[in-house]
Amino acid sequence: MNTKELMDAALQLADLTEIPADSQIIVEGENIKKILMGVDMQTAELMLAKQLGYDCVVSHHPVGDVTFANCAEIIKAQIDSLVSYGVPINKAQKVIQEAYQRSVSIFHSSNYDRYASAARLLEMPYLGIHQPADLLGERAIQAHLDERLNERSTLKDLIDALMEMDEYAHALTKPRIAVGSEDSYAGKVAVIMSGGTDGGKAVHRAYFEAGVGTLVLMHVPDDVAEADRELGIGNVVVAGHMASDSVGLNRIIERWEQMGVEVTRMSGIIK
Repeated sequence: MNTKELMDAALQLADLTEIPADSQIIVEGENIKKILMGVDMQTAELMLAKQLGYDCVVSHHPVGDVTFANCAEIIKAQIDSLVSYGVPINKAQKVIQEAYQRSVSIFHSSNYDRYASAARLLEMPYLGIHQPADLLGERAIQAHLDERLNERSTLKDLIDALMEMDEYAHALTKPRIAVGSEDSYAGKVAVIMSGGTDGGKAVHRAYFEAGVGTLVLMHVPDDVAEADRELGIGNVVVAGHMASDSVGLNRIIERWEQMGVEVTRMSGIIK
């Protein structure tokens, strides 16, 4: 197995035809039999993998030079999500701008070559796979909730449904209600976990005004949650970051294992 075959398998699972801006084959490699994989795999994890005899390291969160430089571009993918829930495309584009500019500033000031250069020095094959895993997790969680919930379901019902999934059941950080209460009706539920980062106040408002009753997110900033409470028309459930990332990552791992590769989970991946 080589790094291109590993990436292609992840892309195929997520129904993507090309590597997105936040994912990258950072150091190519051949004859890969053992992978060390985690949510955050940086220099220390690269050195650990080298010492333990692994053939490849895979990080979920962006770690490559190109992905650091271009990662903000993936936020534009949120426009399609907004439109799918009934937000006019011109409005979707406008409300995404603040999140896009914020991410441009963050990544523009980052040391984008830090981990990539370590991997090259160690001659360790190194991949970053972000959007494919987030898409897989988002779709799996949405399908699970759609199957379990109905028009009279409450946020307590929603939390209970999430807890049926192994990743949430085994996580130390359990799903919680950030906006709303246990007896609040969930209404139309939108699981939003791909597209780089949380879109912020304007994005949440656009979803709620389009008829979404509850947003299910990996996490939400306090100021955004407060703005959602003041708006008073929707709910927010925070599912948890590591558990949510794990849902998609576990599906990629399962595919790789079917292809004959041994994968060790670490650094935040919950089975």
